[in-house]
Amino acid sequence: MAELEPVIGLEIHVQLSTRTKMFCGCELSFGDEPNVHTCPVCLAHPGVLPVPNERAIRYALQIAVALECEVAPRSIFHRKNYFYPDNPKAYQISQYDVPLATGGRLGDVRIHRVHLEEDAAKTIHVGESGRIHGSAASLVDFNRAGTPLVEIVTEPDLRGAAEAAEWAKLLRTTVRQLGVSDVNMEEGSLRVDANVSVRPAGSDELGVKTELKNMNSFRFLERGVEAELARQRELTDAGEPVVQETLHFHPGDGTLTALRSKEEAHDYRYLPEPDLVPLAPTEAMLSDARESLPELPAARIARYETELKVSSESAALLAADPGAAAYFEQVLEEPGGADAQTVANWVTGELTAALRQAREKDGVDEPSLDPGSLATVIELVRTKAISHGSAKQLLPTLVLEGGDPVEVVEREGLTQISDSSELEGIVDAALEANPEAAEQVRSGNGKAIGAIVGAVMKKTKGRADGGEVNRLIKERLS
Repeated sequence: MAELEPVIGLEIHVQLSTRTKMFCGCELSFGDEPNVHTCPVCLAHPGVLPVPNERAIRYALQIAVALECEVAPRSIFHRKNYFYPDNPKAYQISQYDVPLATGGRLGDVRIHRVHLEEDAAKTIHVGESGRIHGSAASLVDFNRAGTPLVEIVTEPDLRGAAEAAEWAKLLRTTVRQLGVSDVNMEEGSLRVDANVSVRPAGSDELGVKTELKNMNSFRFLERGVEAELARQRELTDAGEPVVQETLHFHPGDGTLTALRSKEEAHDYRYLPEPDLVPLAPTEAMLSDARESLPELPAARIARYETELKVSSESAALLAADPGAAAYFEQVLEEPGGADAQTVANWVTGELTAALRQAREKDGVDEPSLDPGSLATVIELVRTKAISHGSAKQLLPTLVLEGGDPVEVVEREGLTQISDSSELEGIVDAALEANPEAAEQVRSGNGKAIGAIVGAVMKKTKGRADGGEVNRLIKERLS
């Protein structure tokens, strides 16, 4: 058999953070009592008329512009006909052949289309353990019905499960920074479906695709796609056909079950929505959407990598958090001249850990550290005034109490011990206490030196100059 390559496209549903629903005045909610945010419009009573939510349209335009899409001068709402218990109208108002926007890109993945629609209600299936009146049941909460959604459909440009999850994270970060959605997967405001197929490596033909529905975490997305790719490879190797269908991934045991045959467009009998006029965004609306865009994560990552020579991993971590990125750039502007990668390491590493400790352990609501103070700490380490270990002890104190880092170093006795005459006795004691590690170092096992260095650092409470300690150990054992 020829080697098979994955072909993956994603369909992402983003709930928009408007105050009211897409076509009525009901307030949006999460976690309220079931069926309290409903009205004749979202429950599809006879004679009601939908009215588009202007804020939702503006948010959708922002997403389309951020994804470099071409916005249609006139797009049309359709009735997507289907009868499920979560759909009181027996159709969903969506967009079909004339969507809001097409032909965009995010990173290396092309965007096929971006369109507006309304969400369905929330269905909870009660199984054997929760029988009602002696039988299984489905419970429906119509609070969610009518919530504004933007659906983003990619081209099948992804070539692996991990790649799909990483790209979905980039999309979430991008949408979150637009401020149009909280994109909280746990609460369902970001839901990802994956279209998965395999084909012979190097082929341009697309295989039969299956759809994995509504995976609510990036880890489950990756695991679900991996499981489906493995299933399709097994079928193909055995000469059996892949059937086009919709599947559900069970994270608990990693299995897949079929939900239904995969629908095609004609199955939904799309009809133009007669109660809604076409959307025709004005140039002023498009200008507002463009001008509202912040520096987006993909652009920031590229700038950090090319201009500041920051690693791709550090650039991605910073770009995912606008606050951390702004702080990083402020530290770079401080006197001291630390290189960008060093500052990035401190911001995403030691400082993040100190801030987390202040929140979780010390109960500080919004812990912070002045950018100038972090720049000073980095300079103290660079000039060997303090050790890296001492700096890690210093940061939590500065986060909680503030103050001049130099004065805190003197007060807490954190000045680095670099004098070899002061360290020699401590090193000799560490060698005596760790004879096996010392013998391994003599035999050429360089990693064994870590146990001896660790003993010295423990004795000096992290204040010893690591370079000088290593030199003295090697000198003693040579």
